[in-house]
Amino acid sequence: MLLSLKMSYKDAMGEDYKPDRPPANPALQSNSGPDATEAEEDFVDPWTVQTSSAKGIDYDKLIVRFGSSKIDKELINRIERAIGQRPHRFLRRGIFFSHRWLQDVFNVPLVIQMTDDEKYLWKDLTLDQAYGYTVENAKDIIACGFDVNKTFIFSDLDYMGSSPGFYRNVVKIQKHVTFNQVKGIFGFTDSDSIGKISFPAIQAAPSFSTSFPQIFGGRADVQCLIPCAIDQDPYFRMTRDVAPRIGYPKPALLHSTFFPALQGAQTKMSASDPNSSIFLTDSAKQIKTKACGHTDVSFHVLPLLQVNKHAFSGGRDTMEEHRQFGGDCDLDVSFMYLTFFLEDDDRLEQIRKDYSSGAMLTGELKKELIEVLQPLIAEHQARRKEVTDEVVKEFMTPRKLSFDFQ
Repeated sequence: MLLSLKMSYKDAMGEDYKPDRPPANPALQSNSGPDATEAEEDFVDPWTVQTSSAKGIDYDKLIVRFGSSKIDKELINRIERAIGQRPHRFLRRGIFFSHRWLQDVFNVPLVIQMTDDEKYLWKDLTLDQAYGYTVENAKDIIACGFDVNKTFIFSDLDYMGSSPGFYRNVVKIQKHVTFNQVKGIFGFTDSDSIGKISFPAIQAAPSFSTSFPQIFGGRADVQCLIPCAIDQDPYFRMTRDVAPRIGYPKPALLHSTFFPALQGAQTKMSASDPNSSIFLTDSAKQIKTKACGHTDVSFHVLPLLQVNKHAFSGGRDTMEEHRQFGGDCDLDVSFMYLTFFLEDDDRLEQIRKDYSSGAMLTGELKKELIEVLQPLIAEHQARRKEVTDEVVKEFMTPRKLSFDFQ
């Protein structure tokens, strides 16, 4: 049956089936000239993330394309020496960052921008719906353990009208960035609303300390560190370019990788698809079902013509092959999730070795993930129940924060 399916796949796609690669786009396959490779490259902008690779985005190429610098081992060692403790696992593994970790270690103020105006401009939402999402998202953020005395969370819809300093910076940025520049950076067209075209200046304004006089007392020389997913980099490349022209220091950035969908790193998570990810609202049973069910079987014994509709595990076609050749951790979504959530580096490395050697099967790997995720999400849900609307209001009220400031 498996051989028959592979033959059917080859007839339909014009290439042999390979378990470490999803089907190519037939439109791209027809390109045989020098532009063919370029057409298949990853596409990343602030609203769209696309890749044809089951391994996900090629971040090394993206770093070159965006002109940023990789957080290498030498820099991580410098961070460890500076803070006198082990860096967060997201930094150790080169995948992400942690707001709270930065706050705890450096005792710095944290400002979190909630871009509900962007949601309204880009999505089919009312203003009230967009603001409602802000409040609910803020509860999840607060439940991560941020210090109310050092954290200010603000809604663009609210804060823009109450902070002259913030709006003044928006106007300064707008004056120094041309329409041609934002079209070139963000791909806007003449048919886009003027709200979309002006929004980049609003996302850029929190990079400057004078946008928050209640926190920084009017000082204009405080540099900002922005942890963000790398798809947001175009906003802050623009910001770094305009900063010296309006008398402010350039913001620095920490880029994060993207969190994979359960169906594989080449697909996109979607809030409208409950099976595309494990959500913070999921029950223990839902977590188990999704973690076990994101590949319907332990191996690739499935209709190969529909591989885009099923997850790519790192397992082989049969148990015998898996035992002999081992699995591919670079493709397996369960292992990708463990790199985000399993704290123990030694245990993670042991899992990698066992799965790669074939000593651990796909079902056993999923079991490891379930045992990590169920208590983690249950604890988050318990903390979130304690976050009332009054607590959210306290975090979102402009005020002086408590921190060491030189």
